[in-house]
Amino acid sequence: MKKIIKTISILLVVIVLIIIGIAGYVKLALPNVGAAPIVTVPKTAAQVARGEYLANHVTICIDCHSTRDWSRFSGPPLEGTKGKGGELFDQKFGFPGAFYSKNITPAGISRYTDGELFRVITTGVTKEGKALFPVMPYHYYGRMDAEDIYSIIAYIRSLQPIQNEVPASSPDFPMGIIINTMPSKASLTKMPPETDVLNYGKYLVNAAACMECHTQFEKGKLVAGTEFGGGRVFPFPDGSIVRSGNISPDKATGTGSWSESTFLTLFRSRSDSATLTKKLQPGEFNSIMPWTMYGKMKEEDLKAIFAYLRTVTPINNKVVKFTPGNTKM
Repeated sequence: MKKIIKTISILLVVIVLIIIGIAGYVKLALPNVGAAPIVTVPKTAAQVARGEYLANHVTICIDCHSTRDWSRFSGPPLEGTKGKGGELFDQKFGFPGAFYSKNITPAGISRYTDGELFRVITTGVTKEGKALFPVMPYHYYGRMDAEDIYSIIAYIRSLQPIQNEVPASSPDFPMGIIINTMPSKASLTKMPPETDVLNYGKYLVNAAACMECHTQFEKGKLVAGTEFGGGRVFPFPDGSIVRSGNISPDKATGTGSWSESTFLTLFRSRSDSATLTKKLQPGEFNSIMPWTMYGKMKEEDLKAIFAYLRTVTPINNKVVKFTPGNTKM
């Protein structure tokens, strides 16, 4: 009996040592995505203009890195907050911790080289070698064209500097260890020509990270098999709940019966001046999706996105898009 107890004790010690070793490796040796590239991004007018278009209407960096006005439909960024960061993404959104968007104005990124910015945008590893939780969808950005990432860098370098000290993010246990396994090396691609409509649309859907919000989300990650089927839950400050729409081509519950014109009209109507100026009452229908930003996308880009979405796997999932909260605020 003593021999059995001794054997079990040794095994337990070995297991504990292995766990400690693995945890130590993950904590100390990862993330390992390689050194930041040595690159100097040209700040030409064309480069900045391309970056402005991407950051405001495709990758919508400005959406998460500004303060959104939830008294208006789709929460457009408040004037004077562009890029200042500080938006909180925490447990109420299903995240395993409290994560804050960074200040991406020159006041917040001046210590970064262009190469270090390129690495953090495409791999999720900071200047100091720390891993970011993928609230910022760097796994998608890491599949973009390097030239587009350069353009985004050129644009955010041109923003008005805003002094804003952003709190440090704090992942829950054990995410504080697991987070180091999340970054991966970029798998950059060349942007297809606009004439290659389906592949160009696929490129834009990736750049806009459409799947990220239009897929169910549990325990800090997307639920496999629900891609583009909608239903991800987003709570509002007034207690209302909005759920992402099913944008798969399912004819009964998704966009399968939509025409291209219907798709375009929806984006345009939700980003017009009437929508932008209207003040909403607590409990009135709202949307987490930044329609007012996506709605300014080029028509050929929206058409390409629609064409590509017609090719993804249909998901039968009827979504109740909005549940009003407290209307007595």
